[in-house]
Amino acid sequence: MELEFNFFMICSTIIFLLALIILLISQKKSSFFSNYNLPPGPNGLPIFGNIFDLAGSEPYKKIANLKDKFGPILWLKIGYSMDIMVIQTAKSSSELFKNHDVTFCDRNIVDVNLAHNFYQGSMALAPYGNYWRFLRRIWTVEIFVNKRISETTHVRRECMDKMLGWIDKKASLGGGEGIEVTRYVFLASFNTLGKLFLSKDLVADPESEQGSEFFKAMMGIMEWAGVPNISDIFPFLKIFDLQGLRKKMERDMGKAKEIIKKFIEERKKGDENTSNKDLLDVLLNFNGSGKDEPAKLSEHEVTVTILEMFLAGTETTSSSVEWALTELLCHPHAMNKVKLEISQVIGPNKKFEECDIDSLPYMQAVLKESLRLHPPLPFLIPRKAIQDTEFMGYDVPKGTQVLVNAWAIGRDPECWDDDDDDPSEFKPERFLDSNVDVKGQNYELIPFGAGRRMCVGLPLGHRMIHFALGSLLHEFDWELPHNVSPKSINMEESMGITARKKQPLKVIPKRA
Repeated sequence: MELEFNFFMICSTIIFLLALIILLISQKKSSFFSNYNLPPGPNGLPIFGNIFDLAGSEPYKKIANLKDKFGPILWLKIGYSMDIMVIQTAKSSSELFKNHDVTFCDRNIVDVNLAHNFYQGSMALAPYGNYWRFLRRIWTVEIFVNKRISETTHVRRECMDKMLGWIDKKASLGGGEGIEVTRYVFLASFNTLGKLFLSKDLVADPESEQGSEFFKAMMGIMEWAGVPNISDIFPFLKIFDLQGLRKKMERDMGKAKEIIKKFIEERKKGDENTSNKDLLDVLLNFNGSGKDEPAKLSEHEVTVTILEMFLAGTETTSSSVEWALTELLCHPHAMNKVKLEISQVIGPNKKFEECDIDSLPYMQAVLKESLRLHPPLPFLIPRKAIQDTEFMGYDVPKGTQVLVNAWAIGRDPECWDDDDDDPSEFKPERFLDSNVDVKGQNYELIPFGAGRRMCVGLPLGHRMIHFALGSLLHEFDWELPHNVSPKSINMEESMGITARKKQPLKVIPKRA
């Protein structure tokens, strides 16, 4: 009994001392910031700060609700070490990307990204500088240039046909429960990237419980990357890894790296003959100047680059298609209108092709409207101030993280409340006579970001999303299960690596 009491006293003393240290650090930091004219924000709790203002599965909505009280930019403190500025309107978004893009061009490295030194070699996480410019140049010149994307149309056609075949097989079995269509889009995207980047078909059977090892490892990486981590809020707790997230990330990322290493070794040995130059060829054969760019890419840099493209390209595509189909099922008039447009342009006996996209303005409007309401990354990828700066009349200290609330900006009444339209209403028609696009030039619609660090894969991702949705609508009629109506569809979101539907959409496909 005495031993147990002594253990309790020791633990209590340690916890008390840690709390005291944190409180002293917080007070010291608050005193340091007292000379700054910081943006307005809610008062936080001692030690915890505003952590509970971000708690829950939809933090971007909770933060958006503070806009009326605190204005277009918001200041939050998370824990004792994390200072955050949130951009909440199109006007403040425009100011950020037009006049302060470089100042807020850095990235913050979270704990799970330390696993296997993933952050070293990542373009999304690289500090703004020569190495980042070099990586972005490779992507824009070698991979995502329109000429190369057009040359690989047949690859996406093959993977899309396979997906449609999977769904057709499932439809022929009948059943009133429906299928999770997003799973099929995810697998098709995964296979597409496998063919484009590695010249490999990675998933052969969507019903397999086991699936491919690579697929399982990538799913694990996505899961752990989307879980809020106490180690990022209280850095002194990193050594304990209380949630086990770093350990899990080490395991799954290690497995994925192992598999990619085998692909690299096969390619170096010449065991594979690829008819077209893929991403792996580009990376392995790279020869740089050795000045502002490396002479060669290390195996680690090649591996991380490939991993990053799978992480970026699969989840965003499938989530965007799921939300668009969900909105169409909630709005039957829009579904009828887009299906009529597709049938008139393509006809009944032809396949939907990528070249048809430009002839379908209403379908493009449907996707813009869905992305406005459901951006895949509601806060985009957080930025960080590289120096002290003044922003819209406020002082922003060096190291401040910047969240761009794309979800709130997409509902900004100053931009989307024209002609008595409710900004939260799904209405594709608002884009039919508009030049507003998602490509980073219109700061009221930035689901893929803007400025220097916007999504480099947008040209390919934009095409894949349209191709997938158009193919699904052309080949099948979609019905809700018998116990679900358009008004009863659960529209709640769950924040992970992207903002997915909390309850995956289940629909019944029937051959059109």
